Amino acid sequence: MEIRHLVSFIAIAEELHFGRAAQRLHLTQPSLSAQLQKLEKSLGVQLVARNSHDVRLTAAGLEFEGQARQIVAQLERAAHSARATAAGRAGTINIGYNLPASRHVLPEALARMTEHHPDIVVSLWEKRTGPQLAGLSDGSLDIALVYGHPGTAEFRYRRLLHRVPLVAVVGRRHRWADRPVVRFAELASQQCVLFARDQCPAMYDSILRAAADNGISLNVAHMADDPGATAHMVAVRPLVGFASLPRAISMGMALPGSTSAAVKLVDPIPTLDLYAVWNAEETNPAVSLFLDCVDFPEESDIDTAPAIPA
Repeated sequence: MEIRHLVSFIAIAEELHFGRAAQRLHLTQPSLSAQLQKLEKSLGVQLVARNSHDVRLTAAGLEFEGQARQIVAQLERAAHSARATAAGRAGTINIGYNLPASRHVLPEALARMTEHHPDIVVSLWEKRTGPQLAGLSDGSLDIALVYGHPGTAEFRYRRLLHRVPLVAVVGRRHRWADRPVVRFAELASQQCVLFARDQCPAMYDSILRAAADNGISLNVAHMADDPGATAHMVAVRPLVGFASLPRAISMGMALPGSTSAAVKLVDPIPTLDLYAVWNAEETNPAVSLFLDCVDFPEESDIDTAPAIPA
């Protein structure tokens, strides 16, 4: 069974006249008759009955007409969808993001995507930097909105507008809990809780770089997977953890009754830059359309600063 045979059959069903149907399809009548015969042979039933006076559909033909229309319509929709996706007018995009991106990047970017590209389906996944970069590598994500950027040729990146400070996280009974500011060098006398580097390389490196600038080594006594786990640990032990300021605020660390508190770090203030990262060999047209909807600083077309190793 061929699609052109279905199209020919539908034309015959609509015209009930071989001459008009052949003219409509730009075929000769013998060619149209031959296509109908091939279709009937493949199905094993007679679809059209004709004599010298009229043309009519058989009972099988009447039943098959509806199914044939559905098949042709579905193929036309599939072809339209494929062309629209190739042109970037439709398709899907999977975007990973972190908390600052959800606050400062996604609202305007998604509003613009909806306005300019309403047929592109956007799926959002909140993850830490490491899992987002892994998602880019395995194809489950198309774009990652992360702290820092990887230093491999596998990815391209652009720096976003937001520089994010890091804060110390302590329990309410810690002697730093009521202090507005702590010098980073004071961490030399504290036991710290830290996360594995592969969870967020840029944050990890920013913390250790600040320690190196002060000539101190952090005493990492415990490990925690994420800021939530860090908050639980510092609430019951005299430890110092780390979080981005937006994450600390979102977890209510400044509110009365919170079991943990965020304390500003200075000399230096560890900071993180937010980046959009995508595969260098990206083939999804929706990626460039999404990037066009994001606000970037003018100087960051492609960031050329020294890369933070992945």
